[in-house]
Amino acid sequence: MGAGLRELRRRRKSVMATKKITKAMELIASSRIIKAQQAAAHALPFTRELNRAVSAVATYSDEDHPLTSPYETVDRVAVLYITSDRGMNGAYSSNAIRAADRLIQRLRDDGKQPVRYVVGRKGITHLRFRNLDLEAHWEGFTDSPKFEDAVQIADKLVEDFLKSSANGGVDEIWVVYTRMESMISQVPRARRILPLEVVEGVHELGEHDIIPQYRFEPTPEKVLDALLPLYVRSRIWFYLQQCAASQLASQQRAMKSATDNAEQLIQTLTRQANQARQAEITQEISEIVGGAGALAEQN
Repeated sequence: MGAGLRELRRRRKSVMATKKITKAMELIASSRIIKAQQAAAHALPFTRELNRAVSAVATYSDEDHPLTSPYETVDRVAVLYITSDRGMNGAYSSNAIRAADRLIQRLRDDGKQPVRYVVGRKGITHLRFRNLDLEAHWEGFTDSPKFEDAVQIADKLVEDFLKSSANGGVDEIWVVYTRMESMISQVPRARRILPLEVVEGVHELGEHDIIPQYRFEPTPEKVLDALLPLYVRSRIWFYLQQCAASQLASQQRAMKSATDNAEQLIQTLTRQANQARQAEITQEISEIVGGAGALAEQN
């Protein structure tokens, strides 16, 4: 067997092994997407109702709460990247990183200093490779986040927000996450979560409409103290759920493409191996016929 034929068969065997891995990862991602989508959908109603509660307190009270009152001058802005811990999910992490980079450039153009917070090993590795400072980072849970992870992230962000920028705090907090629009569309988005902009409604009151009267107990300040940190936690939790579903969808699509490419490569290598084998057989036949002819001439 010629060296070229052995190399083709070795490559084909290697590609077949790779195809088994990518096919298995595609099936695993497909089986987990539905669960991730349901978790993201279940997190949305609670966030909406909490948003309405916070909006009611902020709209129908005169309380000047630090989490709803923007600073007169904004110097330091926190930017939270949400990327993945693992690879083999297409351009999921790189798209989120590019969206965060565009946001940071826009903040710098406005004279603001970005402060980086990162979720996911891919984002951490990207920033460390470029020797960029990280204020805080979290990893190990991007494909299956828990609410405790969202609490840890949100509490750190709120803690830094409540500190002055002169003492290492931040004046605004932005989150760059990936929203799952569909199985084939996952779109990176940038959202400001602090200070909060809350609105009770957008419709105009009619002549006979009744304006609701609210009574807050014990005080509006204490209600906001309890609601707003919970609101930030729920937003981070919703973003993590959206990113987990987007990551799995991107992985399923990337692994399907890799499996299809491996199948095409296997067919190409098989055809080339057959052609090489046929050429060897033809050469061997020619050598036998030539040798037989030479013996016949000698006799």
